[in-house]
Amino acid sequence: MKKIVFPLVIFLMTSLSMCKSTEWTKVSSGQLAIISSSHSPFPHPERAGGHDYNDTHFSFEEHYNDSSVAIFIPDDFRKSETVNLVFYFHGWGNSIQESLEKFNLLDQFSASNTNAIFVFPEGPKHASDSFGGKLEEPQVFKALVEDVMAFLSSEKKIDSIIPGKIILSGHSGAYRVISLILNRGGLTHRISEVYLFDALYGQVENYIHWLENYHGRLINITTPNGGTAQNSADLIDDLNDWGIYNQRFDKNDVSEADLKASKIVTVFTTLGHSEVIDPYFKLALLSSDLPRGEDK
Repeated sequence: MKKIVFPLVIFLMTSLSMCKSTEWTKVSSGQLAIISSSHSPFPHPERAGGHDYNDTHFSFEEHYNDSSVAIFIPDDFRKSETVNLVFYFHGWGNSIQESLEKFNLLDQFSASNTNAIFVFPEGPKHASDSFGGKLEEPQVFKALVEDVMAFLSSEKKIDSIIPGKIILSGHSGAYRVISLILNRGGLTHRISEVYLFDALYGQVENYIHWLENYHGRLINITTPNGGTAQNSADLIDDLNDWGIYNQRFDKNDVSEADLKASKIVTVFTTLGHSEVIDPYFKLALLSSDLPRGEDK
Protein backbone atom coordinates (compact mmCIF):
# COMPACT_ATOMS: atom_id res chain seq x y z
CA MET A 1 0.00 0.00 0.00
CA LYS A 2 1.35 3.39 -0.94
CA LYS A 3 2.10 5.59 2.05
CA ILE A 4 0.83 9.15 2.14
CA VAL A 5 3.53 10.97 4.06
CA PHE A 6 3.81 14.64 3.14
CA PRO A 7 0.11 15.58 3.45
CA LEU A 8 -0.02 13.70 6.75
CA VAL A 9 2.93 15.65 8.11
CA ILE A 10 1.39 19.00 7.19
CA PHE A 11 -2.01 18.05 8.59
CA LEU A 12 -0.62 16.79 11.86
CA MET A 13 1.65 19.77 12.37
CA THR A 14 -1.34 22.08 11.95
CA SER A 15 -3.73 20.01 14.01
CA LEU A 16 -1.36 19.37 16.88
CA SER A 17 -0.53 23.05 17.17
CA MET A 18 -4.22 24.01 17.30
CA CYS A 19 -5.36 20.90 19.24
CA LYS A 20 -8.99 21.65 18.38
CA SER A 21 -9.36 20.46 14.81
CA THR A 22 -12.24 18.17 13.93
CA GLU A 23 -11.50 18.23 10.22
CA TRP A 24 -11.23 14.80 8.64
CA THR A 25 -8.33 14.29 6.26
CA LYS A 26 -7.98 11.41 3.81
CA VAL A 27 -4.88 9.30 4.57
CA SER A 28 -3.85 5.65 4.23
CA SER A 29 -7.17 4.30 2.93
CA GLY A 30 -9.15 6.03 5.61
CA GLN A 31 -9.99 9.26 7.43
CA LEU A 32 -7.95 10.88 10.20
CA ALA A 33 -9.01 13.51 12.73
CA ILE A 34 -7.26 15.02 15.73
CA ILE A 35 -9.42 15.95 18.71
CA SER A 36 -8.67 17.26 22.17
CA SER A 37 -9.97 15.48 25.28
CA SER A 38 -9.91 16.48 28.93
CA HIS A 39 -9.36 12.77 29.65
CA SER A 40 -6.25 12.36 27.51
CA PRO A 41 -3.01 11.76 29.48
CA PHE A 42 -1.85 15.36 29.60
CA PRO A 43 -1.69 17.97 30.96
CA HIS A 44 -1.37 16.46 34.44
CA PRO A 45 -0.48 18.10 37.80
CA GLU A 46 2.48 15.76 38.35
CA ARG A 47 4.17 17.19 35.27
CA ALA A 48 3.21 20.84 35.81
CA GLY A 49 6.88 21.59 36.45
CA GLY A 50 8.10 19.29 33.72
CA HIS A 51 10.23 16.20 34.29
CA ASP A 52 13.94 15.52 34.74
CA TYR A 53 15.72 12.44 33.48
CA ASN A 54 19.48 11.89 33.29
CA ASP A 55 20.30 15.59 33.63
CA THR A 56 17.80 16.52 30.91
CA HIS A 57 14.80 18.68 31.71
CA PHE A 58 11.59 18.12 29.75
CA SER A 59 9.47 21.24 30.16
CA PHE A 60 5.72 21.23 30.72
CA GLU A 61 4.99 23.52 27.80
CA GLU A 62 6.92 21.50 25.24
CA HIS A 63 6.35 17.93 26.45
CA TYR A 64 3.27 17.72 28.70
CA ASN A 65 0.75 20.25 27.42
CA ASP A 66 -0.80 18.37 24.51
CA SER A 67 -4.22 16.75 24.97
CA SER A 68 -4.47 15.48 21.39
CA VAL A 69 -6.11 12.21 20.44
CA ALA A 70 -5.75 10.92 16.88
CA ILE A 71 -8.72 8.97 15.51
CA PHE A 72 -8.51 6.96 12.30
CA ILE A 73 -11.41 5.24 10.52
CA PRO A 74 -10.43 2.89 7.68
CA ASP A 75 -12.44 3.01 4.47
CA ASP A 76 -13.61 -0.57 4.97
CA PHE A 77 -15.06 0.10 8.43
CA ARG A 78 -18.63 -1.12 8.76
CA LYS A 79 -21.02 0.06 11.42
CA SER A 80 -22.45 -2.41 13.92
CA GLU A 81 -24.23 -2.55 17.29
CA THR A 82 -20.94 -2.00 19.12
CA VAL A 83 -17.72 -0.26 18.13
CA ASN A 84 -14.41 -2.09 18.37
CA LEU A 85 -11.42 0.09 19.25
CA VAL A 86 -7.66 -0.37 18.84
CA PHE A 87 -5.59 1.95 21.05
CA TYR A 88 -1.91 2.65 20.47
CA PHE A 89 0.51 4.33 22.90
CA HIS A 90 3.96 5.56 21.92
CA GLY A 91 7.21 5.10 23.79
CA TRP A 92 10.03 7.40 24.88
CA GLY A 93 11.08 10.26 22.64
CA ASN A 94 8.09 9.90 20.35
CA SER A 95 4.82 11.61 19.51
CA ILE A 96 1.66 10.94 17.54
CA GLN A 97 3.12 12.51 14.41
CA GLU A 98 6.47 10.74 14.50
CA SER A 99 5.01 7.35 15.41
CA LEU A 100 2.40 7.43 12.66
CA GLU A 101 5.08 8.16 10.10
CA LYS A 102 8.01 6.13 11.38
CA PHE A 103 6.05 2.95 12.05
CA ASN A 104 3.46 3.19 9.25
CA LEU A 105 0.72 2.61 11.79
CA LEU A 106 -2.18 3.74 9.63
CA ASP A 107 -1.01 1.78 6.60
CA GLN A 108 -0.64 -1.31 8.78
CA PHE A 109 -4.04 -0.80 10.35
CA SER A 110 -5.75 -0.40 6.98
CA ALA A 111 -3.94 -3.41 5.53
CA SER A 112 -5.16 -5.62 8.38
CA ASN A 113 -8.80 -4.99 7.35
CA THR A 114 -9.73 -4.96 11.05
CA ASN A 115 -13.27 -3.74 11.64
CA ALA A 116 -12.36 -1.26 14.33
CA ILE A 117 -11.45 2.38 14.88
CA PHE A 118 -7.85 3.29 15.67
CA VAL A 119 -7.29 5.68 18.61
CA PHE A 120 -3.92 7.20 19.53
CA PRO A 121 -3.69 9.54 22.57
CA GLU A 122 -0.62 11.75 22.90
CA GLY A 123 1.73 10.64 25.66
CA PRO A 124 4.84 12.35 27.10
CA LYS A 125 5.77 14.15 23.89
CA HIS A 126 9.40 13.70 22.81
CA ALA A 127 10.27 12.93 26.43
CA SER A 128 12.13 10.17 28.24
CA ASP A 129 9.19 9.27 30.42
CA SER A 130 6.74 6.38 30.86
CA PHE A 131 4.23 8.30 32.98
CA GLY A 132 0.68 7.79 31.70
CA GLY A 133 -0.76 10.99 33.13
CA LYS A 134 -4.50 10.95 33.77
CA LEU A 135 -4.84 7.51 32.23
CA GLU A 136 -3.14 6.08 35.32
CA GLU A 137 -6.12 7.22 37.41
CA PRO A 138 -9.23 5.11 38.11
CA GLN A 139 -11.98 5.21 35.45
CA VAL A 140 -10.24 7.83 33.27
CA PHE A 141 -9.70 5.44 30.37
CA LYS A 142 -13.44 4.75 30.40
CA ALA A 143 -14.07 8.50 30.29
CA LEU A 144 -11.68 8.88 27.36
CA VAL A 145 -13.50 6.14 25.46
CA GLU A 146 -16.78 7.94 26.16
CA ASP A 147 -15.29 11.17 24.76
CA VAL A 148 -14.17 9.36 21.61
CA MET A 149 -17.58 7.73 21.18
CA ALA A 150 -19.42 11.02 21.70
CA PHE A 151 -17.24 12.70 19.08
CA LEU A 152 -17.70 9.90 16.55
CA SER A 153 -21.44 9.91 17.12
CA SER A 154 -21.65 13.67 16.66
CA GLU A 155 -19.74 13.26 13.40
CA LYS A 156 -22.19 10.51 12.33
CA LYS A 157 -19.34 8.04 11.92
CA ILE A 158 -20.95 5.38 14.15
CA ASP A 159 -24.48 4.24 14.91
CA SER A 160 -23.77 3.08 18.46
CA ILE A 161 -21.79 4.57 21.33
CA ILE A 162 -21.35 1.18 23.01
CA PRO A 163 -17.74 -0.02 22.94
CA GLY A 164 -17.20 -3.56 21.73
CA LYS A 165 -13.84 -5.25 22.08
CA ILE A 166 -10.81 -3.10 22.85
CA ILE A 167 -7.19 -3.82 21.95
CA LEU A 168 -4.37 -2.00 23.74
CA SER A 169 -1.04 -1.82 21.95
CA GLY A 170 2.15 0.08 22.51
CA HIS A 171 5.89 0.39 22.16
CA SER A 172 8.60 0.59 24.80
CA GLY A 173 7.61 2.85 27.71
CA ALA A 174 3.92 2.38 26.87
CA TYR A 175 4.01 -0.71 29.11
CA ARG A 176 3.16 1.43 32.14
CA VAL A 177 0.04 3.18 30.90
CA ILE A 178 -1.29 -0.03 29.32
CA SER A 179 -0.80 -2.00 32.55
CA LEU A 180 -2.58 0.62 34.64
CA ILE A 181 -5.47 0.86 32.18
CA LEU A 182 -5.82 -2.90 32.61
CA ASN A 183 -5.70 -2.50 36.38
CA ARG A 184 -8.00 0.49 36.94
CA GLY A 185 -9.17 2.04 33.67
CA GLY A 186 -12.79 1.01 34.12
CA LEU A 187 -13.19 -1.06 30.95
CA THR A 188 -11.04 -4.08 31.69
CA HIS A 189 -13.89 -6.43 30.83
CA ARG A 190 -13.88 -4.95 27.31
CA ILE A 191 -10.12 -5.32 26.73
CA SER A 192 -9.67 -8.53 24.78
CA GLU A 193 -6.08 -8.24 23.55
CA VAL A 194 -2.79 -6.52 24.37
CA TYR A 195 0.18 -6.13 22.01
CA LEU A 196 3.54 -5.17 23.55
CA PHE A 197 6.31 -4.13 21.16
CA ASP A 198 9.53 -4.48 23.16
CA ALA A 199 7.66 -3.06 26.11
CA LEU A 200 7.61 -5.53 29.02
CA TYR A 201 9.81 -3.41 31.28
CA GLY A 202 7.69 -3.77 34.39
CA GLN A 203 4.19 -3.90 35.90
CA VAL A 204 4.24 -7.60 35.07
CA GLU A 205 1.86 -8.36 37.92
CA ASN A 206 -0.86 -6.25 36.29
CA TYR A 207 -0.51 -8.17 33.05
CA ILE A 208 -0.60 -11.51 34.88
CA HIS A 209 -3.71 -10.46 36.83
CA TRP A 210 -5.43 -9.57 33.56
CA LEU A 211 -4.40 -12.84 31.91
CA GLU A 212 -5.58 -14.91 34.85
CA ASN A 213 -8.85 -13.13 35.58
CA TYR A 214 -9.98 -11.87 32.18
CA HIS A 215 -8.44 -14.55 29.95
CA GLY A 216 -7.08 -11.93 27.60
CA ARG A 217 -4.89 -12.45 24.57
CA LEU A 218 -1.28 -11.24 24.82
CA ILE A 219 1.28 -10.83 22.04
CA ASN A 220 4.66 -9.84 23.46
CA ILE A 221 7.47 -9.14 20.99
CA THR A 222 10.91 -8.60 22.49
CA THR A 223 14.46 -7.80 21.39
CA PRO A 224 17.83 -8.94 22.74
CA ASN A 225 19.08 -5.48 23.70
CA GLY A 226 15.92 -3.51 24.50
CA GLY A 227 15.81 -4.50 28.18
CA THR A 228 12.66 -6.65 28.02
CA ALA A 229 14.06 -10.10 27.28
CA GLN A 230 14.55 -11.21 30.88
CA ASN A 231 11.09 -10.11 32.00
CA SER A 232 9.64 -11.92 29.00
CA ALA A 233 11.55 -15.12 29.82
CA ASP A 234 10.48 -14.89 33.47
CA LEU A 235 6.86 -14.45 32.42
CA ILE A 236 7.06 -17.61 30.31
CA ASP A 237 8.58 -19.53 33.23
CA ASP A 238 5.79 -18.38 35.53
CA LEU A 239 3.07 -19.26 33.03
CA ASN A 240 4.60 -22.71 32.53
CA ASP A 241 4.84 -23.26 36.30
CA TRP A 242 1.15 -22.36 36.63
CA GLY A 243 0.13 -24.64 33.79
CA ILE A 244 -1.04 -21.76 31.60
CA TYR A 245 -0.56 -22.64 27.96
CA ASN A 246 1.58 -20.23 25.96
CA GLN A 247 3.83 -20.27 22.93
CA ARG A 248 7.38 -19.02 22.47
CA PHE A 249 8.97 -18.29 19.10
CA ASP A 250 12.62 -17.42 18.52
CA LYS A 251 12.69 -15.80 15.09
CA ASN A 252 12.15 -12.56 13.23
CA ASP A 253 9.84 -13.69 10.45
CA VAL A 254 6.83 -14.35 12.65
CA SER A 255 3.66 -15.24 10.76
CA GLU A 256 -0.04 -14.70 11.33
CA ALA A 257 -0.31 -18.44 12.04
CA ASP A 258 2.42 -18.21 14.70
CA LEU A 259 0.55 -15.44 16.46
CA LYS A 260 -2.63 -17.54 16.41
CA ALA A 261 -0.87 -20.52 18.00
CA SER A 262 -1.90 -19.53 21.51
CA LYS A 263 -3.73 -16.79 23.39
CA ILE A 264 -0.36 -15.92 24.94
CA VAL A 265 2.54 -15.61 22.49
CA THR A 266 6.06 -14.34 23.13
CA VAL A 267 8.35 -13.69 20.19
CA PHE A 268 12.09 -13.36 20.82
CA THR A 269 13.62 -11.55 17.87
CA THR A 270 17.11 -10.35 16.98
CA LEU A 271 15.65 -7.04 15.81
CA GLY A 272 16.36 -3.55 17.07
CA HIS A 273 14.15 -1.78 19.58
CA SER A 274 12.27 0.21 16.92
CA GLU A 275 12.06 -2.61 14.38
CA VAL A 276 9.37 -4.65 16.14
CA ILE A 277 6.35 -2.54 15.17
CA ASP A 278 6.33 -2.67 11.36
CA PRO A 279 4.94 -5.08 10.09
CA TYR A 280 4.24 -6.80 13.42
CA PHE A 281 1.38 -4.47 14.32
CA LYS A 282 -0.40 -5.51 11.13
CA LEU A 283 0.35 -9.20 11.72
CA ALA A 284 -0.98 -9.02 15.27
CA LEU A 285 -4.19 -7.43 14.02
CA LEU A 286 -4.54 -10.03 11.27
CA SER A 287 -4.31 -12.73 13.94
CA SER A 288 -6.83 -11.04 16.24
CA ASP A 289 -10.36 -12.18 17.07
CA LEU A 290 -11.85 -8.94 15.78
CA PRO A 291 -14.09 -9.15 12.70
CA ARG A 292 -12.90 -7.97 9.32
CA GLY A 293 -14.19 -4.88 7.56
CA GLU A 294 -15.95 -4.66 4.21
CA ASP A 295 -14.52 -6.79 1.43
CA LYS A 296 -11.76 -4.98 -0.45
